[in-house]
Amino acid sequence: MREQTLTWKRREFLKSSLGTTVGFSAVGLGMADAREAGIDPLQIPFGGGPIPHEWQSAARIALWPGAAPDHVAHRVPRGADWPATFLNGVVQPDLHLFRPQRSNGRAVLVIPGGAYTFVSIRNEGTDVARVFTERGYTVFVLTYRLPGEGWARPYDVPLCDAQRAMRVIRSRAGIDGFDPESTGVVGFSAGGHLAASLLTDHAQVLQPPVDSLDTLSARPRCGILIYPVIAVDGPLSHALSAQRLLGAAPDAQVISRRSPADHVDGTTPPVFMAHALDDPAVPWPNTMKFAEALGRQGKFPEMHLFGEGGHGFGIGPANGTAGQWPKLAMQWEERLAIVGKTA
Repeated sequence: MREQTLTWKRREFLKSSLGTTVGFSAVGLGMADAREAGIDPLQIPFGGGPIPHEWQSAARIALWPGAAPDHVAHRVPRGADWPATFLNGVVQPDLHLFRPQRSNGRAVLVIPGGAYTFVSIRNEGTDVARVFTERGYTVFVLTYRLPGEGWARPYDVPLCDAQRAMRVIRSRAGIDGFDPESTGVVGFSAGGHLAASLLTDHAQVLQPPVDSLDTLSARPRCGILIYPVIAVDGPLSHALSAQRLLGAAPDAQVISRRSPADHVDGTTPPVFMAHALDDPAVPWPNTMKFAEALGRQGKFPEMHLFGEGGHGFGIGPANGTAGQWPKLAMQWEERLAIVGKTA
């Protein structure tokens, strides 16, 4: 029952932020005061419960030598009633490494969502790592700095970490036994926005190099976007994600800087996307917006729209169509590997 309550609370939290700007204290009060409601039987629990054992036992790899760039001493309170698996206050971003029993020679960077307000490490982290390692992928789950937590350049901070994560992963290929050019990215919700930004702006210069790793490419071989936030303004945007990333009153230049659909070009890697048509938080036309941008460049994506699934379904329910996306995505990625397609 507690996991069902947490499921409904995150759904209502995300739904309520569609048209309003919500602060940390307001989010906490809203979740604490949420009334009990019926649960969609196809909706699996959202990241509730204690920190998974797999997360605690995974190897941790720091992104930055010493303090992260633009470090600002800034403690951010947790939302009331947040489960332990919703992480915030990330000062030292890192990667959690999940190794397969038998490697297929490829790796994937997983970017959980959380409205740029927290990082949901179970349903969009350890659950995803499990299904991908079962197919032989070496999986790196990213905990990234959250833009609304006092950083000097909030709209650049998550992408800065994602670029660095790709470079760190590439540098470890010999250690962990995969092809350095094989790494794809998987992103969910706001993490889908970050993954889309990495796909389109992997070469955007965000800061001076800190060491030799910053000379490596940050371009993923391919991208898998699951119920992604794409629009950061207008009726399709997810208001809380946009406000956290861009600030309360962003100018047109900042909006354009973080609008990945506007940045698709000839260097954008192949993309797979999945979205539920009944998503109450991030409207499914976000996925269409990115697909149309890819199509204009002749980079037609693999795209799956499911009739049911809602938002935040992670790997999806086994008894629902949305739960088929991991199999479909890995089959798609394996076809790319066979033909050697990277652009």
